[in-house]
Amino acid sequence: MKNRIDTKGTLLIILAGVFWGSMGIFVRELTALAGFTSIQIVCLRLVTAAVFFSIILWKKDPSGFRISGRDIPLFLGLGLCSILFFSTCYFTAIRMMTLSIAAILLYTSPVWVMLMSALLFHEKLTKHKLLALLLSFLGCVFVSGIGSGNHAVTSLGVLIGLCSGFGYGLYSILGTIALRKYSSYTVTAYTFVIAAAGSLLVCSLPDLWHKITVCQSKPYLGFFIILTGLVTAVIPFLCYTLGLERVEAGRAAILATVEPMVATLIGIMVFHEYPTPLSALGIVCILAAIVILNR
Repeated sequence: MKNRIDTKGTLLIILAGVFWGSMGIFVRELTALAGFTSIQIVCLRLVTAAVFFSIILWKKDPSGFRISGRDIPLFLGLGLCSILFFSTCYFTAIRMMTLSIAAILLYTSPVWVMLMSALLFHEKLTKHKLLALLLSFLGCVFVSGIGSGNHAVTSLGVLIGLCSGFGYGLYSILGTIALRKYSSYTVTAYTFVIAAAGSLLVCSLPDLWHKITVCQSKPYLGFFIILTGLVTAVIPFLCYTLGLERVEAGRAAILATVEPMVATLIGIMVFHEYPTPLSALGIVCILAAIVILNR
């Protein structure tokens, strides 16, 4: 029952957020190794994930490749309107604004999920959910560092950033609907195959291929590309989708906001980027939201 707190589902969602929070390590390494642009890294990540998810589905349940023609729009929505759309909007927002502003706009996703869940699934907006939602949002604001300096923000940039949050949240909604009929393996495989196909159309494919061929002298580049797909897409999305089978979409969206907290901790331990008192307060807020949400 999704109305009850499910420990395994909760841990799966949090684990997904932890893996997503490690994205910075791989983005920086791939940029340093071959000078890939952000959207090219998105493409490599999606294509790698699509291959792995297809293999997993084939091993687990080959019959899972069969889907109803009437559900094709649902999977197009998951792949193009959610995964590819939010990724493209997010990296576009990063180019237009500071990373902190883009990140906090991405993490308006729980707001969108709460609203869409209330409308589509009739999930109740309890006081605990609203309080946890407020704390997690404030935590993301504090962790991102907004308010610590001057930031140039444009109306178009804010709109694109909000679109990234909407697309991110849409995965919880559409994923919940898809899981009523299909296994988590089918959902993730089709989602990423469609998203990967779309990403090949929006990235600069000739330039991407040129960078890969130029870097053939770096055998560990291929290892990092595969590792990026595994750690930042395959494992977390599989955990998140499995978690959605046990946890309400609204609760899952808030639990996943552990990601910026993890990213901050990785910044400290790996890149020696020590947080400000405001960032530390953000970590406390996110932890408090998770505790309140699971009372």
